[in-house]
Amino acid sequence: MDRHSRTGRLARRATPVMLAMLAVIASASRAAAHAGGVRSATRETVTVPTWLFLGTGGAVVGASFLLASAVTDRAFIRQIDTWGRALPDAGRVARLLARAVGIAGLAITVVAGVFGPETAGDSAAVLIVWVGWWAVFVLSSYLLGNAWPAVDPFRAVAGALPSLDRSYPERLGSWPATVGLLALVYLEVVTPMADDPRLLTGLVVGYLTVSVAGSVAFGVDDWFGTADPVSRLLAAYGRVAPVARTDEGLRLRIPGMGLTDAAWVDGRDDVGFVVAIVFVTTYDGFVGTAAWADIARPLVEAGVPALLVYLAAMLVGYALFLALYLASARAARRTADTYLAPGVLARRFAPSLLAIAAGYHLAHNLATALSLSPTLAVVLTSPLSPPSSLPVLLVPGWVGGVGVAAVLAGHLLAVWVAHSAAYDLFPDRLQAVRSQYGVTVAMVAYTMASLWIVSRPGGAPPFV
Repeated sequence: MDRHSRTGRLARRATPVMLAMLAVIASASRAAAHAGGVRSATRETVTVPTWLFLGTGGAVVGASFLLASAVTDRAFIRQIDTWGRALPDAGRVARLLARAVGIAGLAITVVAGVFGPETAGDSAAVLIVWVGWWAVFVLSSYLLGNAWPAVDPFRAVAGALPSLDRSYPERLGSWPATVGLLALVYLEVVTPMADDPRLLTGLVVGYLTVSVAGSVAFGVDDWFGTADPVSRLLAAYGRVAPVARTDEGLRLRIPGMGLTDAAWVDGRDDVGFVVAIVFVTTYDGFVGTAAWADIARPLVEAGVPALLVYLAAMLVGYALFLALYLASARAARRTADTYLAPGVLARRFAPSLLAIAAGYHLAHNLATALSLSPTLAVVLTSPLSPPSSLPVLLVPGWVGGVGVAAVLAGHLLAVWVAHSAAYDLFPDRLQAVRSQYGVTVAMVAYTMASLWIVSRPGGAPPFV
């Protein structure tokens, strides 16, 4: 029996098992939906036992690894990874329009935040940032393509100013972007900026100030390409999308296959940033659960400052996520019996984690994007004095199931990307398969943590 026949037989046997597992997951049709800032009140517990829900999710990822391991045809893997079709360029007019939309959005955010309503529900500033940008735009960056370089108003303002063109310190690498991303999510959690347009506007203006200062010091390309957390975040998410901008122009590809090119992850700093993307969405979701409330409340009541409790949770959580991933790279070196250093393996497998982050972001923000987009559209017609009655779309319960499916789909895509990376690294089939043991265990752990969070009921608001 040839290799393709064995692969087909394994696929036929594994598919019913995978479908049965997914059916259990699908039965959890009501899962949590959470978004940074404006939150959609759709968090409900799953309708199957939690242990079965989590175990099945982890088993789906493990089974997908076994199924992917059966695909050993390197030509086929390369064909999937590199397939693409050229797309017509958007054109200069479209780029100018995108830049105008970005600048207008920034201007409306600042003006409405200062002079508009002080309540979050009808504030154009709050709705633009949390619904228009964090929910809808970020979601589009991995479902369609990353348009942020064309829209980015911070880059537009910074680019209009002269630069000192100092050399960006290589030793810093992407760590400023990592610290910035963690800091932004921490501020979102511990401050009432989701409900306070004035405070949110202050953060936006502060971010603009930092962007301008960094660009003036080091140049627009170095700052926004290396140190700016938002640009780095959306560029990373854009590699999950089916549309990408290459040196030859726009190109259509299979979703997620941009992650198979790991040349853009070339240091531990980039690995740290990728892990931070996975972690911050997990952290944002976790601190909204009743489980976190049960942990934090006794500490706060005992006199520990709430800001310190949340900061400790962030730092410890990120350290654990990073340690787990680096441990998986060390395990890959042992199981593959390779001369490659753990750092090399960590860099090569890191892009696969972005598929996980994209799926989890979709699970968190889909309900918000759907329910509050009509509200944003109406408020934008009169940002300083919006109508007293604003529309809110009632999201059906099955949307929660879509979120759970997105978490699993992201992890399944991550398994394929890791599989592709392994076959690119190792000439021997067994060596390639064994190199994935560690990262698959890490993915199963991330999967079960993500599913546990989306299955939890909401808790009390932050104790700050």
